[in-house]
Amino acid sequence: MLRTAYFKTIAVLVTAILSFAIAFQAHAFTKGADVSWLTEMEANGYRFYDDNGTERDLFEILKEHGMDSIRLRVWVNPNGGWSGISDTIAKAQRAKAAGMRILIDFHYSDSWADPGQQTKPAAWANLSMEDLMSQVWWHTRDSLTAIKNAGITPEWVQVGNETNNGMLWDDGRASVNMQNYAWLTNSGYEAVKEVFPNAQVVVHLANCHDNANFRWIFDGLTNNGGKFDIIGASSYPMHSGLDWQTANNNCLSNLNDMVSRYDRDVMVVELGVPWDQPDAQDVVADVISKVRAVNNGRGLGVFYWEPQGQNFSGYTLGTWNPNTGRPTAALDAFLEGASGGGGSDSSGGTGLSEGRYAIISRFSGKALDVEGNSTSDGANLVQWSYGGGANQQFDIASLGDGTFSIRPAHSGKSLDVYGFSTENGGDIRQWSYLNGVNQRWRIEAVEDGYYKIVSVHSGKALDVYAWDSNNGANIAQWDDLGGTNQQWQFRRID
Repeated sequence: MLRTAYFKTIAVLVTAILSFAIAFQAHAFTKGADVSWLTEMEANGYRFYDDNGTERDLFEILKEHGMDSIRLRVWVNPNGGWSGISDTIAKAQRAKAAGMRILIDFHYSDSWADPGQQTKPAAWANLSMEDLMSQVWWHTRDSLTAIKNAGITPEWVQVGNETNNGMLWDDGRASVNMQNYAWLTNSGYEAVKEVFPNAQVVVHLANCHDNANFRWIFDGLTNNGGKFDIIGASSYPMHSGLDWQTANNNCLSNLNDMVSRYDRDVMVVELGVPWDQPDAQDVVADVISKVRAVNNGRGLGVFYWEPQGQNFSGYTLGTWNPNTGRPTAALDAFLEGASGGGGSDSSGGTGLSEGRYAIISRFSGKALDVEGNSTSDGANLVQWSYGGGANQQFDIASLGDGTFSIRPAHSGKSLDVYGFSTENGGDIRQWSYLNGVNQRWRIEAVEDGYYKIVSVHSGKALDVYAWDSNNGANIAQWDDLGGTNQQWQFRRID
């Protein structure tokens, strides 16, 4: 009996822990991009280069800059098929293969739907209101069914795009008939839940700084039985008619009002800043920080709109330099820690660029060193007075998920937690790079230009063992205790 009670207690605790973990994962802060132009750009010869000028897949570059999610629009019967359901699925499959989360954005139009135009698809132009609701339901259901059959499960689905005055004009123009707009929204909402019951449905307005419009629309929806899970907003701070600081402050105030007034989570689903604006990185970083600051943690994330744009179709608010094909500093804002001003890096949020460094202990002033200049697997990492040898120089490379490999320049091998140890005092050695989790490191800023180097495998910090200040002292891993023997300076080797 006691044993049965014991196992029941354990089962309850495990269930509670798993429930907490699932809830935490569901509310992880989202950083992403709408890249709906991608296939059309590629068909027109556009290519994408990383910070070092190497041609890469766009999704890889976005992930290296802190993004984990992709937003894709769906048009009903678009010219050329771009952003039709087949094109959207092709991009969604690439996003899924890259391990990214997905938001699907229904415009309910053959082309752009925004505050200035909410034009019905040509095939729906003469339908009655009842038939129009039916078409919204079937289009949403059929499109999502095709997405599901392609093996894709979106986390979010947007019903309408920038519906500041409703959608599918004039039947769904909110200023003419708010009830019709609510009914059309519900048609999309119910279709989403039919195919993906766990997907969160977003209703999206432009002009995050305009609280009056948000209140009018969401009061109207609420009063007419409109259904929505998340309130989405567009933020183009430098095109708001306000200075960007005021626009961002007003946006945060509005998002907090949405949370308290309607008890819904909020998200910025479009963000754009001129690519050549000197303050671009600061503007983007401020929007991200504002959404993170929404009351009670209910700001879910930020999506940049077409960062790869490169002036495609006259769009100048991307984060790629159209003259070089490389990311600008604005994209670094999604790393949340890269410093403003200057070029792009792949720091995973540290502000530390990829490259070659001497790594110096704050405690002893000595350098991280491969003992005996060995090129063999299993050679110990020690500290030694810096003499400029290649065995005291390390190539830091982003692994695309905020973590890094650290490789001795003389051997090309990798810093490695020996034997996959999770114990305090586990040796740090060099080993052929196998992409093991014991060869992946987080580099976390501390203060005054110093960093902690933390094993992804064990969660422990790189440590000068036993506070030894002598040449040859062993380098091990240890619980992060905040000591200077666990703090390191990275000196760039030009």
